[in-house]
Amino acid sequence: MAHNNNIDAPHKYSRTLIKPSLLALAISGSFTGAALAQDAAAEDETSVKLERIEVTARRTVENLQTVPVAVTSMGEEELAQRGLDNLTAVAQYSPNTTLQVSRGTNSTLTAYIRGIGQQDPLWGFEPGVGIYIDDVYMARPQGAALDVYDVERVEVLRGPQGTLYGRNTIGGAVKYVTKQLTGDNEFAVRGTIGTKNQRDLKVSGQTGLTDNVFISGAFATFNRDGFGKFLNTGDDNYNKELMTGRVSLQWNVNERFRMLLSADKTVDDSNPRGGFRLFPSALAPNDTVPTSVYDANISMPVENKVETEGQSITMTLDLSDNWTLKSVTAHREGTTDTNIDFDSTSFPTLDIPAFYEDTQVSQELQLLYSDDKLKFASGLYYYDGEACGAFGQVVYGASTTENGGCVQTDSIAAYAQGTYQLDDKWSLTFGGRYTKDDKDASVYRYIYAGYKFPRDPDGVYLSTQTEFTGSESFSHFSPRIGAEYQYSRDLMLYGSYTNGFKSGGFDMRANQSINPDADEPYQEETVDTYELGMKSEWFEQRLRLNAAVFMSSYDDMQVTVQRSVETSPGVITVASQVLNAASADINGVELEAQFAVSRSFDISMIVGYVDASFNKVEFFDPNQQQVVDVSDVWAFANTPELTATLAGKYSIATDVGEFVITANMAHRSETQIFETPSLLDYGGYTLFNAGVNWYSNDGHWDISLQGKNLGDKQARIAGYNFGVAALDTSVLGFYIDPRTVSLSVGYRF
Repeated sequence: MAHNNNIDAPHKYSRTLIKPSLLALAISGSFTGAALAQDAAAEDETSVKLERIEVTARRTVENLQTVPVAVTSMGEEELAQRGLDNLTAVAQYSPNTTLQVSRGTNSTLTAYIRGIGQQDPLWGFEPGVGIYIDDVYMARPQGAALDVYDVERVEVLRGPQGTLYGRNTIGGAVKYVTKQLTGDNEFAVRGTIGTKNQRDLKVSGQTGLTDNVFISGAFATFNRDGFGKFLNTGDDNYNKELMTGRVSLQWNVNERFRMLLSADKTVDDSNPRGGFRLFPSALAPNDTVPTSVYDANISMPVENKVETEGQSITMTLDLSDNWTLKSVTAHREGTTDTNIDFDSTSFPTLDIPAFYEDTQVSQELQLLYSDDKLKFASGLYYYDGEACGAFGQVVYGASTTENGGCVQTDSIAAYAQGTYQLDDKWSLTFGGRYTKDDKDASVYRYIYAGYKFPRDPDGVYLSTQTEFTGSESFSHFSPRIGAEYQYSRDLMLYGSYTNGFKSGGFDMRANQSINPDADEPYQEETVDTYELGMKSEWFEQRLRLNAAVFMSSYDDMQVTVQRSVETSPGVITVASQVLNAASADINGVELEAQFAVSRSFDISMIVGYVDASFNKVEFFDPNQQQVVDVSDVWAFANTPELTATLAGKYSIATDVGEFVITANMAHRSETQIFETPSLLDYGGYTLFNAGVNWYSNDGHWDISLQGKNLGDKQARIAGYNFGVAALDTSVLGFYIDPRTVSLSVGYRF
């Protein structure tokens, strides 16, 4: 079997001080790997080497070791052997990366890379990490926590990627690359059973309809009972009920022209997630008190649906041996209907019924060039998207504050980036992207008597707190400059400067009754990142050691602030602001290492360290009625200082087939859930995962036994923080999955 272990991590540098313990770990890890390689060198050096890893970080297929970008790539087989069945699990193998399920649903993604991301998944806000299915950008986090099936590889690009990838890749990009069509007759089916009545099924296949027309299809369903219960209703909490499918058709018109049509759809019918109360309820004293962090109570219907779908057509024309013209036309849309109980009791202290709807159309035209001296990628990009939604804040079941609206975005961009080979050692990279966004927004905030759902046209109207429309344009040029030095076949050094940009917008929660200027748009944010990196292989390609240090200056950072405000005696409302309130420095180190100890055993390690600090944070505090600077209090959300993973893989060939044993320990240091410190903040934790895989000698059958979080570690990764008496001290936590064990059986030909 081919085993594609991929981890590419740069080394991190801090303008202030790098912790000695981290440096010791990174340096000792490097020398330990070198020592092991020397000890094992006598064991048939010529036949033991790491496999080549391919990535498309620069819009063309390249060897990972030649790409001057901090990127991690994990192939289909590696993902399966390690039991990584969801996009979020890939974060364990990418330093300084947070990919996790958001608070309310199973399929909404919270993504951070190097301290930059999107904490609030509300419609109309732009993410800081771009998610791509093949070449198509997903504009919203709803439905972006993708389950892994029919995949060729997953890539994580760290640092600003705006030159080539554009929209809102200021922190980085994650690429979900689906399997290519070859025209071969292929079929694969895999069934999984596991903890909490897990029942998964994946089916995929492809064939050639003619010599030049190929078709493929894949379907998967993921089902699991809840890790806990809604105690007062008996419904599952933290369950999973999801179906997804994809179909593709490729027509090779001739030797130079190809067309690929693809369509996918995902429906997530899992229940909304209920949070665990950190404090007992005073307003629902008869509720059964949860004894498990996965249990809750609820005063809302246990109904939740997230639907996403997309269609695309990709046309590729090879103009010559060097020039390629590529067109990617795509449409995506999504709908979310959800009920989130912000107090997790049977009493409607603070209920949030909500819906989100978004649609997007994009068109990208790429012109690519490649020869011995120059690699060049350029393009034009157009995006037309609308995001709408509404949510109700139902307080005590007596009144509903309905907040809603739409934002329309029209974006155009032009980009180009090229790498020129000066001689056999040196090359230079220059690139830039110009982006112009036009945004039109409408926002309302109405007060109704009683309990009102947003899609319900009826309701007793009481008053208006917000009602406005607004338009604003944002434009920016993002440059990239780099130099690469190929010291030898196996050692490349690079340095780069990259500018990242995230568009501005309007606060969809604006409350003009508290802040009269809430209708004013917030502006774009930018980051300047300087990076030094190394890509290297040692001891006849048995040891791969990739590292980088980076320094980032973050300006006009968009900050979302939500607070409980007493608008009148005994009347509480949740006030929100989105402001360009902060400037910050983010510095760090990343290291990725992999060592083939022998033909049957390899080990890998990642280490990431981030020193992120605010220089200034100024915003209008509605409680104090003045502008305050809280940079000495705030810290970066969802950004652990240290991420580290140690993993191993051992293969055993026998008469009855090949066994592949995997294990890893993944550590994340203490993480702050919001920018402001809260009772929800949780200490660091380490997860232990292991798996045993068996492959039949004929290559048709495989069996996989996977154990995750085998130590049954409990860790809080998200929450709601409304810790005031008027809202029943509603501080809720959401947790990682407990220990799970699964058994999969697969067949393919």
